[in-house]
Amino acid sequence: MQKKMKMKTTHKAAVAGLATLAGLGVVGGLPAANAADTGHSESDTAITGAALVQASAAALAETGQGRVTETEVGDEESYYEVEVTFADGTEVDVQLDRAFQVVPALKGGAEG
Repeated sequence: MQKKMKMKTTHKAAVAGLATLAGLGVVGGLPAANAADTGHSESDTAITGAALVQASAAALAETGQGRVTETEVGDEESYYEVEVTFADGTEVDVQLDRAFQVVPALKGGAEG
């Protein structure tokens, strides 16, 4: 006999959110993109779970378009970094704090 385990409401919401974003093509390439050789160190940690849903939504709200192609927790410029790629192939990194608020770009030469 198997016991049925209940999913926590927050886990259900995260799964539903990821499913919605994946259905829109927003996060479909994330596992491969984060695992690909992108020149980043192996210590880079991808955003996961509910945080991924929130960070992706915040980044896309900031850019207005595109798809999330890479993420990182503990980036040197902010708590979260979300890379968004536009249809023309250009990329932008959106920096977020722990509350998923956009961190203003540093003036005077921060790489973008």
